[in-house]
Amino acid sequence: MKFLKFEKVKDGKYLKNYEITYLNKAGKEKKYEIVSRRELATIDDVGGAPSGVSIVATMGDKMLLLHEFRMGVNRFVYNLCAGMLEENETIEECIRRELFEETGLQVKTIQKILPPSYAAVAISDTTTYIAFAEVDGLLDDHTSDNEQIEARFYTKSEIRQLLETEPFSSRAQIAAYFFSHE
Repeated sequence: MKFLKFEKVKDGKYLKNYEITYLNKAGKEKKYEIVSRRELATIDDVGGAPSGVSIVATMGDKMLLLHEFRMGVNRFVYNLCAGMLEENETIEECIRRELFEETGLQVKTIQKILPPSYAAVAISDTTTYIAFAEVDGLLDDHTSDNEQIEARFYTKSEIRQLLETEPFSSRAQIAAYFFSHE
């Protein structure tokens, strides 16, 4: 692939839309659209710094799942606790803040933080960390008025049932499957 042109076509509040003009392997000029959460100046900026975290949270032998309404799919889905890094915030601070904001829970132990991975490779350069944490406390809603989230802990058998009947985000579906089948 040979890149010919890179330009911003829309500057939204949370997402920026870009168009990449390139020559494909047959030498034909093509255009590709992507979105990013970050300001990108050149094609070399695509795929840069991580923007957030998804948290696989457990308490004892149960896993935390959020049942939340997502505008992008116009329905409730099961998801992991997740959120965006704030300016100058460490990943550990982000994990603690997002967990508390969405559930009222506290981090007991961060067991593992995986290196950043791409969240939606077909349309975005967004990368996020996946964190595994043991959590503690009582569930309490600290979400904004713009979020509709119900947080709950599920047993392995409850999760196996949900996986057969309910819509999930792909990251939550994978984590829930492996948690419930370990």
